[in-house]
Amino acid sequence: MPMFVYNPPISPWLEILYRDNDLLVINKPAGLLTVPGKALEHKDSLELRVRRALPEARIVHRLDMATSGIIIMALNKYTQGELGKQFEHRKIGKRYRARIHGALENATGSVDLPLRCDWPNRPKQMVCHEEGRASLTHYETVRGTAAWTDVVLRPITGRSHQLRVHMNSLGHPILGDRLYGTEASRKGATRLLLHAEYLAFTHPRTGEAMEFELPIDFAADCLL
Repeated sequence: MPMFVYNPPISPWLEILYRDNDLLVINKPAGLLTVPGKALEHKDSLELRVRRALPEARIVHRLDMATSGIIIMALNKYTQGELGKQFEHRKIGKRYRARIHGALENATGSVDLPLRCDWPNRPKQMVCHEEGRASLTHYETVRGTAAWTDVVLRPITGRSHQLRVHMNSLGHPILGDRLYGTEASRKGATRLLLHAEYLAFTHPRTGEAMEFELPIDFAADCLL
């Protein structure tokens, strides 16, 4: 596998989908870290970009660097805490879209496999029935060919790399995933074909039900 070189996208620099006095909803592009990395060359991130304009902005949750889509940031401590509780108690509605390698046999199903960090190979995660934390993902086929399948993924838990490891466990890794899967699946796309397309939550200040949807078309990035 080639050495990783961080080359975050710069256009658009920041795409804000919604803003009020308490929170932001942002479209994070694939290839941009949510928070700064430890190395100097990994400092550029969604958090850093937002804080340059809004220094009070606070992280609530994260998306993998390679994953695109909807992410929330809080603009005060109260909102950060209340949204954090909604994530902790699984009150957040989440839906992802992915394009996986090969034709999926079952149109719907669930993957219920515990995960933990694969320490010698971190940041990779692994299935571990002895020490892993409970992890559950529901999936549903949207469309596909013999080479790939588009699926809707609904994670019930929020473990690191959960969707990537769960799809790989079915023998159908997400296309473009440089950490998991096969050489063919890694070369099947120009990026990780995983996108956070829907997020629903209760506004901490007003109690209003908030819903955001951001569809995606993987055609331009799929090489199969």
